[in-house]
Amino acid sequence: MKKTNAMRILESMGIEYEVLSYDWDEEHLDAVHASQTAGLLPQQVFKTIVMQDDSKNVYVFCLPADFSVSLKKARTLTGSKDIDLIKLTQLQDLTGYVRGGCSPLGMKKHYPTFVEELAQLEEYIFVSAGQRGLQLKLRPEDLVRAANATFADFT
Repeated sequence: MKKTNAMRILESMGIEYEVLSYDWDEEHLDAVHASQTAGLLPQQVFKTIVMQDDSKNVYVFCLPADFSVSLKKARTLTGSKDIDLIKLTQLQDLTGYVRGGCSPLGMKKHYPTFVEELAQLEEYIFVSAGQRGLQLKLRPEDLVRAANATFADFT
């Protein structure tokens, strides 16, 4: 298996992780389907949501597969007047990743990143390895360290 940028970052920081592969298809790229296909609970699989505010600042949110970002909490957290999902057509240009394979680690550029505080209730969580069909199993605190992120309540 070829290493992804996310894997290389974890290795360079000495962070332990495991790779889990699962079958995927173009019709089912969402995190809930990924969790079901991989045999994991939705609260263990964290999706990566990329948002942009009215000043064009980009933010990354990692949250359980079956949760949604509260726009009100996201505005408060970022100090933005307005914030919304980026357009799907912007995803690869901004992050280097495609839908269904967007990792919070190894994006083209570092953006302020927030991990839903509920992650701290899990011993391990899974995030995209940066490639469709691959998940990384790691400790929530290791994700926060590797992504230079912050635990926050935004769901």
